[in-house]
Amino acid sequence: MTENPRIRIYANRWFAKFAAKERISDAMLADAVHRAESGLIDADLGNGLIKQRIARQGGGKSGGYRSILIFRLGKRAIFVFAFAKSDKANLNAAELKIYRQAASITLELGEDQIETEVEAGRLVEVKDDEQG
Repeated sequence: MTENPRIRIYANRWFAKFAAKERISDAMLADAVHRAESGLIDADLGNGLIKQRIARQGGGKSGGYRSILIFRLGKRAIFVFAFAKSDKANLNAAELKIYRQAASITLELGEDQIETEVEAGRLVEVKDDEQG
């Protein structure tokens, strides 16, 4: 049995600022991605878009955050949006449409294009200690 290829985890600029403000660590983000890789996806929103819960620091997942990720198994995960469950129940139809379109475009990008986004500061790579 071959090992899964290393998934690369990123956050867009907005999400990186949100995570820093809310004290959401890279380890917490990596955990959400690893759960998705194991098939434990909280909600499949279609077009490569998923919703994953992230626990609040010192609390559980139920009182935590809902994160929206562009996700391709074994390849790439990009955190694009998040909200506290207490602030918002779900994405509305217009938001969902925009994020699905963004997912379709983003999942077509090659590694060189992703690297350009990182160099420009539009994407930040999330450190995943489990993968070295």
